[in-house]
Amino acid sequence: EQRKRFIRRLDRPEKNWKFSTGDVEEREYWDSYQEAYEEALQQTSRAWAPWYIIPADSKTYMRMTVSKIMVATLEKLQLEYPTLSEEALEKIHKMRGLLE
Repeated sequence: EQRKRFIRRLDRPEKNWKFSTGDVEEREYWDSYQEAYEEALQQTSRAWAPWYIIPADSKTYMRMTVSKIMVATLEKLQLEYPTLSEEALEKIHKMRGLLE
């Protein structure tokens, strides 16, 4: 996929500015980067703080997947608005009266 993107950048003059010769040179280290990436994930991903590997070849799919993970994670938190004490509620009602 990366190779295809590089070629498209070279073929389209308006995208040439995105191309860097260093990008091609860095491809030589791809296997080493992948090994380091795998090790980092293995060492840092935990059940309570997992890493997710999401293909980014399709931005639509990637964004949808990230959104689903975020919604599921937030739902698991079972968040609720804080409840106020009777004293705090009384103060709020008093302040409302002053504002009206």
